[in-house]
Order: sequence, then C-alpha cells, then structure tokens
Amino acid sequence: MMAASIPIEGSAPRLGFLPRAFLLLGRLVLGGVFIFAAYAKLHFDGQWHLHDYYFFFAMSIDSYHLLPLWAVELAARVLPWFEMLLGLMLVLGLWLRWAAAVTSALIAVFCFAIVRAYLLHLEISCGCFGNNERLTGWTIVRDGCFLALSLAVTWLAFIAHRRAARRS
Repeated sequence: MMAASIPIEGSAPRLGFLPRAFLLLGRLVLGGVFIFAAYAKLHFDGQWHLHDYYFFFAMSIDSYHLLPLWAVELAARVLPWFEMLLGLMLVLGLWLRWAAAVTSALIAVFCFAIVRAYLLHLEISCGCFGNNERLTGWTIVRDGCFLALSLAVTWLAFIAHRRAARRS
C-alpha cells in the first residue's frame, strides 16, 4: 500500500501553463486598454492636449453628477496619468499583485458610475476613451468584461506570488 503524498514545505508547484498564459495575456490586454484610455484623454483632435486635457475630461466626469467640483477637477487632472501608470505597471509586470488589485478597484468604480448613469437615463459621454463615446448598454457589458478580466488577473497574480513565496 502506498503512502499518501504529503507536500513538502517549500515545494508548492508553480502555476500551470494555461494560468500563466492567461495571466500574461490578461495583464497585457488590461495594460493596453489603460494606456490607450490615457492616450485618448491626452491626445485628441489630432494633437496633444497636455495643458488643457483636464478641462474636456472634467466635463465628462461632471456629467455623472457624483463628485463635488473640486473632486471633478482633481480626478480629471490625475486620472489619465494614473491610468497610464497602471497600464505600464501591468504591461511590465511591476508590482503586479497591487497594480492588478488597484486596477480592479478602479474598474469597479467605473462600472458603478456607468451603471448608475445608465439607470438614471443620463445622456452623457462615457469618458472612458476620450469624450466622443456615448454611454450605452454595450459600455456596461464591455466594462463588466474588463472587471471580470481584472479580477481574474488579480487572483492569479496573488496565487502566483503565494506559490513563489512558498518555494523560496
């Protein structure tokens, strides 16, 4: 009779090929989406708007009727650069667990805002990828898919880190 195998401390297996491939592909997709979203807010009408981008983006944020004016301006100034930073961190795999977790939280906030606006029948621009995108049911589905992907990437990043820590 064979003895049951007992895992030895420090011998935790790495993620398999498919989870690692999904983690890589997911973080590249999310990173690319966030980099593109930042780019679309900073570069539109064929030119860079590094000095006035926040004015146009602030109008999109304010149309949701969620934040006081001072917070609208702060979000409009900071969010594109924060999206760029998160996108680069995801693409490069830097501080992946935390970048993915913050990305998931940010997308959850975006989902809350667009679902609320949709249910209130607000005829607004989403602001997700610049100022020209109307808020529709498709916007909710798309952002919901991004949230699901982001949560999966976060979960896999934490599992991979935990397994790597056990091996060392």
